[in-house]
Amino acid sequence: MKKNNERNDLTTGSVWKKLLLYFLPIAAGTIIQQLYNAVDGLIVGRFVGTDALAAVGGSSAQIINVLVGFFVAMTAGASVVIGQIFGAGRREELNQAVGNAVAALTLLGVLLGVFGFAAAPWLLRVLQTPAETIAGATLYLRIYFLGVPFVMILNMESSILRALGDSFHPFLFMMAGCLLNILLDLVFVLLCGWGIAGVAAATVAAQVLNAALLTVRLARGEKTCRLQIRNLRLKGVYLINMMRLGVPSGLQSSMYSVSNTIIQVAVNSLGTVVVASWAMSGKTDGLYWAVISAMGAAITGFIAQNRGAGRMDRVRQCVRQGMMMAFGVTIGISALLMIFGIPMLRILTPDEAVVKTTYEIMTYFVPFYFTWVPVEVLSAVLRGAGDAVYPVVIIGIGICLFRVIWIVTVFAHFGTLFSLCLSYAVSLVITGIALAVYYRKGKWMTRRRIVDG
Repeated sequence: MKKNNERNDLTTGSVWKKLLLYFLPIAAGTIIQQLYNAVDGLIVGRFVGTDALAAVGGSSAQIINVLVGFFVAMTAGASVVIGQIFGAGRREELNQAVGNAVAALTLLGVLLGVFGFAAAPWLLRVLQTPAETIAGATLYLRIYFLGVPFVMILNMESSILRALGDSFHPFLFMMAGCLLNILLDLVFVLLCGWGIAGVAAATVAAQVLNAALLTVRLARGEKTCRLQIRNLRLKGVYLINMMRLGVPSGLQSSMYSVSNTIIQVAVNSLGTVVVASWAMSGKTDGLYWAVISAMGAAITGFIAQNRGAGRMDRVRQCVRQGMMMAFGVTIGISALLMIFGIPMLRILTPDEAVVKTTYEIMTYFVPFYFTWVPVEVLSAVLRGAGDAVYPVVIIGIGICLFRVIWIVTVFAHFGTLFSLCLSYAVSLVITGIALAVYYRKGKWMTRRRIVDG
């Protein structure tokens, strides 16, 4: 393969400039996604009602995070494999890896969609969903799961393009999907009066458009890498490596989601206003989690390409400069949310009880966002270098298991919203320290590159 074009090649040039330019479209895409999620919340909260808001953003959101999040997180494995192959400059192997990844996630998406559609009522009952929201949540989930195959495709293909150093086109197509989602929200809910069904249908339509645009881009993209029908098959050593790296990432995502689901059960015990407020806080402070996750994705892609090219000097520079960028972003977003939180919430819902409780939740979370930075950055570095297992073990124990234990002990004793929220900051501090110790030992640097066989 000819030398990667300069725009997408992350193995040369200024580290901080390349990382920043690579990060910005990813961050912009995630912000836009959060904004159109907020529009969903705005339309549901204002024009359908508080019970509907709880139905869309409560237990149903947790189910989606657990089931869909597992397979979406698996795309990180493919991203690392493809990034390392691209960094090493191996064209034919790159095309095979891309075809394998798309085929695998499409098949998994179909299977997951069928399961989610059938199991939605049972899953909601397991989570002790409030009776007044269960019908709406079931409807929302069933429509959403019809679109899950497209969710898998669009996330896989976005990860592939980012692994190739192209973070702009995934952002562009995400923006197109968001605009369609907002337009259809207005049409289906305000004009057609479809309520929760309209919000879900608009989301699925946006996912279909996004997946279609990404597929066309990959099929007609750069000569260095194209999605080809002959490579859409489930075989090859690179598929094995994708699973080796992707399954731990999926387990990590699911562990997060399972612990959050257990927390959701605790939230449900505090009443409908708290459930709606918890969902609303997810819409608002979700802005930060989306941006910092985008930084993690950018660091993973940057590390993968440079690890594949054998540029360990740039890997170390990326760690230092990525950490500084992440802290800067965290401070800025935290300040904005605390200053403008209440006016923003009043735009999203007219329910003053929900506004008050949501801002209370934000005061328990936002000042401690900085505790997430070491966890996100260091786990992204290790993942990009091909070390997937140990970070998952550390995060699984330090965050997920710890939070579950906290719920059945500390929260069970106090039973307050504050005691529930405190579990997040404490678990992040513990996990960040553990990851820093593992990173300093340096065993991840001695692992064989994927491209070495």
